[in-house]
Amino acid sequence: MTEKDIAENTADVAEATAPATAGKTAAKPSPALHKSKSSKRRNLVILAVMLFVTIGYFAYKPIGNLSAIGWSWVSLICPLGALEAWLAGWTLVPQSVISFIIYVVLIILFGRIFCSWICPMPLLQLWHPGKTQEQKEMAQRIKDAKESGSTGNAGAKPTATALAEAHKAAGGNCSACTAGSCKMKPNNIDVKSDSRVIVLIAALLSTAIFGFPVFCLICPVGLTFATIWLVINLFNMTGLVAGAQATFTVLLAPAILLVEVVFLRKWCSKICPLGAFISLVSGANKTFRPTVDNEKCLVTSRGVNCEVCSHACPRHIDPRRPELSPTSLNNCTKCRECADACPGDAISFPFFAKQTKAPECDPELIDK
Repeated sequence: MTEKDIAENTADVAEATAPATAGKTAAKPSPALHKSKSSKRRNLVILAVMLFVTIGYFAYKPIGNLSAIGWSWVSLICPLGALEAWLAGWTLVPQSVISFIIYVVLIILFGRIFCSWICPMPLLQLWHPGKTQEQKEMAQRIKDAKESGSTGNAGAKPTATALAEAHKAAGGNCSACTAGSCKMKPNNIDVKSDSRVIVLIAALLSTAIFGFPVFCLICPVGLTFATIWLVINLFNMTGLVAGAQATFTVLLAPAILLVEVVFLRKWCSKICPLGAFISLVSGANKTFRPTVDNEKCLVTSRGVNCEVCSHACPRHIDPRRPELSPTSLNNCTKCRECADACPGDAISFPFFAKQTKAPECDPELIDK
């Protein structure tokens, strides 16, 4: 082999190995997944509720499930189910009326806590393929906000002159409001734009027309516990005909539930009529609402363009400025995702939140 051949072979080897080496050097480590502590706690509570009901099924104890649960003379019926029962039979049963009143009082005291800490739907949605990507993106947002805050980056903080021309606190009365560039919205539920309210009205009307609680057939809460009950009873069936009928029913219930979890991922925020009812009543709730400490918040203390809390919230509520959020604070489910994601640990959920405002002329209120 000549020196020329050796040189050509050496060049070919170097050319073949260069991309692999460059690829290894350029490769960036994938971001970690953001898994909040509250999410784990919520899942444990939901699993405990499901286990409690399942044990009752196995023991054949008449405790019911989340659609209608109770013992002896004490019983609680789903408030939406109670409304549908009244419309279906046009009869008010005293026990269901008492149950309805109890639920309303609980919602006023605790808000939409049922939707994140008891309802099985959030737990089922963890299996959605897009959940991992969302956790990666959230982890990256938190990392970027922390790095901006630690370096003292106040580049996003407008000057005093710019702030003076912008929105002044939540009340307005500034040039930005006069010019019509203010983004502030009233902090209540817009019934016209909330699709869940439309579904709620449709569910109640269909019940009155057909004389049957139609929504109960596709309610994910009822389908979850119906699937558990059917699977348990499947093994107790005797005879080929009974077994075949049970098998068909067992396949149908989880199939409908699977469609709702996978293809109707925004069920809780766009479709659920029970969530709409709870949100409407939650307008009277004043406890366990997210409160922001402006001295710790990276936006107000360092001028960092953070917005991590609103991205972490399943309802995209900004706890700093709920009046600027796409939805009302009545839709807060007390999931604590915003508090766990906050890079400055500035968000808490006190029993009675103090009414605090961010500093006047908040830079986020400028319509850019």
